[in-house]
Amino acid sequence: MENKKFKVAIFGISGYAGRKLVEILLLHPHIEIVAGFVAPDEPDLTIDQMYPKVAKTLQLHCTNKIDWEVIENNCDIVFLALPHVVSMSFVPKILSLGKRVIDLSADYRFSDVNLYEKWYQKHTSPQLLEKAVYGLPEIYRQDIKNAQLIANPGCYPTSAILGLLPLAKKNNLKGRIIVNSLSGFTGAGRKPDVALLFAEGNESSRAYKIGQHRHQPEIQHILGKVGCKVEITFVPHLIPINCGILTTMYAELSDDMDEKVLQETYLEFYKGEPFVRVMEYGCSPEIKNVVGTNFCDIGIKKIEKNFICIVSAIDNLIKGASGQAVQNMNIMMGFEETIPFYSK
Repeated sequence: MENKKFKVAIFGISGYAGRKLVEILLLHPHIEIVAGFVAPDEPDLTIDQMYPKVAKTLQLHCTNKIDWEVIENNCDIVFLALPHVVSMSFVPKILSLGKRVIDLSADYRFSDVNLYEKWYQKHTSPQLLEKAVYGLPEIYRQDIKNAQLIANPGCYPTSAILGLLPLAKKNNLKGRIIVNSLSGFTGAGRKPDVALLFAEGNESSRAYKIGQHRHQPEIQHILGKVGCKVEITFVPHLIPINCGILTTMYAELSDDMDEKVLQETYLEFYKGEPFVRVMEYGCSPEIKNVVGTNFCDIGIKKIEKNFICIVSAIDNLIKGASGQAVQNMNIMMGFEETIPFYSK
């Protein structure tokens, strides 16, 4: 395995997540990128035309038509960095060719087809939902090892679930949890939208899709699967930065915990996790310390009896998307989990 290069194709290579995948995978010692595909309405381009940063480091012609012969005969792993509801058009065929799939969209994140269809649209391959593994290694590492289809988590849910998980697994959360997230503009994807223009977003901030964001049911669904039956109110905000998410969670404990026990609960839960860093008690993480990394930083503080505040920070394109996808690939393929982010 040390000498073999596994071959990768990227669908949606021209988007922010697709480009970040290229950037990360070029540093991976066991991976070769052999194919990149853009949207049907985009022109064919070489990778250096699309992404000058990788000129001379990768020669790749990216087309708007899927070359299924390349996928079948010259590919081991397929990353889908596609919009929601688009991925499911390709996943059944890719799996039928015996390839492993890591999907960065929401199409396979819900085991309940009714929940998916309530928030998205009719699912065209619901029979695959139970076979997909939710790609949050901190919960599902063992399942990821043998998976053929990984549903990579959303960026907001990653930040919220990791923040709440140690208490959720102990069944020590109750009532309604308020989740407020601040995100950079790349989280909205690479698409023309007046609201995402620099002049519209600079020197400003706004909440959007209050209580109606598609990531709200994802957070609640995954917490429910680990035994935590709580209600989530999720409010996302755009802030004038490119990358990064800062998520603040306000939660009530079902059983009181003093500050020392609360801190020890988080330290013990994430002991040995390569990409989660628990701050000193009462300290808040900062976006600037996680941008460009695959880390999630978490800080906790008790506000009053039975009521706590949890703050997490991630890079939305890395731990919130492409970096977590590569972390999942490493687990699936038996590579060192931290490659190429750092060496243990």
